[in-house]
Parts: sequence; structure tokens; C-alpha cells
Amino acid sequence: MGMTMTQKILADHAGLDRVRGGELIMARLDMVLGNDVTTPVAVKEFEKIGVDKVFDKKKIAIVADHFTPNKDIKSAEQVRVIREFAEKMEIENFFEVGEMGIEHALLPEKGLVLPGDAVIGADSHTCTYGALGAFSTGVGSTDMAAAMATGEAWFKVPSSIKFVLKGNFNTWVSGKDLILHIIGMIGVDGALYQSMEYVGEGVASMEMADRFTIANMAIEAGAKNGIFGVDEKTFDYVKVRAKRAFRVYEADSDAEYERVIEIDLSKIPLTVAFPHLPENTRPAEEARNIVVNQVVIGSCTNGWIEDLRVAAKILKGKKVSKKVRTIIFPATQAIYLQAMREGLLEIFVEAGCAVSTPTCGPCLGGHMGILAKGERAVATTNRNFVGRMGHPESEVYLASPAVAAASAITGRISTPWEVL
Repeated sequence: MGMTMTQKILADHAGLDRVRGGELIMARLDMVLGNDVTTPVAVKEFEKIGVDKVFDKKKIAIVADHFTPNKDIKSAEQVRVIREFAEKMEIENFFEVGEMGIEHALLPEKGLVLPGDAVIGADSHTCTYGALGAFSTGVGSTDMAAAMATGEAWFKVPSSIKFVLKGNFNTWVSGKDLILHIIGMIGVDGALYQSMEYVGEGVASMEMADRFTIANMAIEAGAKNGIFGVDEKTFDYVKVRAKRAFRVYEADSDAEYERVIEIDLSKIPLTVAFPHLPENTRPAEEARNIVVNQVVIGSCTNGWIEDLRVAAKILKGKKVSKKVRTIIFPATQAIYLQAMREGLLEIFVEAGCAVSTPTCGPCLGGHMGILAKGERAVATTNRNFVGRMGHPESEVYLASPAVAAASAITGRISTPWEVL
């Protein structure tokens, strides 16, 4: 039998002719990532190894994005630790307030991850880069420390599920609706330690923002990674950003899959994930009477310029409900600037929204959007666990930017057709 995309990337990076699902390997890495929460722990473990330099100062990225701008003394101390480590090790890709962004949007934007790469990050949503045809997955801080020292990581080679996408999305439907639909269909452990591989003519109709969102949430189905084949849209995205050569991998025609799932994109509805799991999905039409107190549009899942354009199209000329705090987080400074140039930020402010510098803050209940007891939020983020965005008795409903923007106007979960 042949190999899947993920297996081909791992085989090449392990120096092997072939690998099979379940096999244990050591593979070289093209990028090692950490953030302000996970890197301080990795720094302590790195110091225990006893080496005096990292394996490659160009192949490590540290992004202060979770509790930044620093929300308190502890978060300031965490960033101090990683800033000093980056300076000592001469790490070239250290990003903080003013030039930073949410890590999983920033690295692709900077051309630091490319098709065919093998990437690990001490953050579970590192799987985002599969949108570029890379193998990328989240690890713990100890693995990050070892990788910074050696440039390698061990993996159990995942088996794969093939998702064959057909047709096109209907109006307002997006990649967020698709991945919520998939997670609702297979469950939060439906792809446990597997690769979610997306193919078919439906992929070509998707923007890169859709693909980033879908790959980002592979972990919410328990997957090791999500991955898309490289096509013209991928090349268009990377060719203006890549500063080094890259390799494109394709699955063999006789690759072995655990199962094959066919999906007609035209049948995917606007979808909402109810508390307290991403698998608890329903069509947005079935959630229309749920009153909300806060709307968050942004994050590593839906903070791309395409997402902001969708929100602005719905909010233009309207006002958000006075009962709804609406917070918008462009994923990077570059996206913020693009939104400014296109007049999107003006639309948001005039509608009564707050526009923030890039940060992960509200997504993980860190800062800049915490929920009180009994409050409900519609968020374009990726998790809605108990207490995820604040009080354990608050609720988070996951949705697309289109549903989130419409809900901000009405004060309850709504679809765009209700406000346009």
C-alpha cells in the first residue's frame, strides 16, 4: 500500500523510504513554536538538558500572544523569561506586542511555515498549518524543549481519514460551519490520533481562511493533524511569503485510509456548537431564541481578513445591541492594517464594537472579554468547554463570523438573513 500525505512528509523527515500507521519514528523539524504560556516551562526544561545553544536560531519561533498585552504581573514575568531566552539564544523569530499576532496566523503570514514542512508547537492548535500542506501538530513544553536542543521530535505515525469534499458552500456558509459539522458528525474523539486529510473538487472553492480554520480545529476531533493538498490558491498564498525552498507532497493513489467520508458542501448549513463541547452542533436556525451577552469575532480560528470582511458586510450601517459586548480581534498586525485600509475598522467602531490588538485573551478566558456567571457568548473561537471564557457557569456557543455578527445586532443567536 502507498502512503498518505502526512505519512510521506514524516517518512522524508525521518530519512525513511516509507512509514506506516502506528510506527514510532524520529523526524527532523522545520519549525519549533512556543508562546508566552508554554515557553517558560520549555525554557526551564531546556536548561536542564545542559546545552548552551538551540539547534537552529532560525527554526524556532516564540510568540507572546496569550496573555498579551500583559494582563498582570505574572504574565509580564512570563514574557520577560521568554524575551531574555530569545535574546540569549539569538532566536530570530521572537514576536511581541506591536509586531506580534496570534501565533497560528502569524507564522504562515511571515512565511515561517511552508508546504511539506514538519512543525511542532507547544500549543494544541499548531495543526493550523496543515492548510498549507504541512504536517504540524501540538506537543507539550518538554517536547518543545527537547526539539529546541536537537531539532528533532518523536512521533507515532498516524493513520488517516480521507474527507472527499464536493460542490460549493451556499451563501454565508464557510469553513467554520464545515468543521463544526464534521466534529458534530464524528465526535470530539472521532479522529483520535489520526490525520484528517481533505481532498476533492470542493477544496478548490475554499479560500485559504476556510482551510486554516478547518485545519486549526482538527484537534477538536481528537486528530493528530489536519492537512490539505497544495493547489493554486496555496501557491498564491505562499509565493509572496516564502523565503526558502519547499517541497509539495501528494498522497499515493493506493494510500490506505481508516475510512473515507464524502461531504457535499452545498448541504452544509450555518452551524452552531452548543455548550460544552464542539461536537454538540445544531443548525443555527435551531438556536435562534438563545439570548447572548457577548460576541467575539477573531482568534487563530477566525481572525483572518476574509472573516473580518464577512463581519463588516453584515455590520455595515447597523448597530450592535446595547446588551451585547462585541469584541473584534484581527489575528495579526498586518490583518489589522489591511482591515483599516479597507475601512472595516471604521464599520466596526461605528457599529458599536470594540476592536483589539491581536491577542488570544478572550478565547481561553485569559483577559479582554471574560464572562460572568450565567452569561452567554457567541464566539468564532475553537473551544466551548466549561469555563473556557470565564465563569464555570457561563456558556460559549461556537459559530462562524457571519452568525456571530448577526447575533451581535439582534442580541440573540441569529442568521445573516434576519438582519439584511
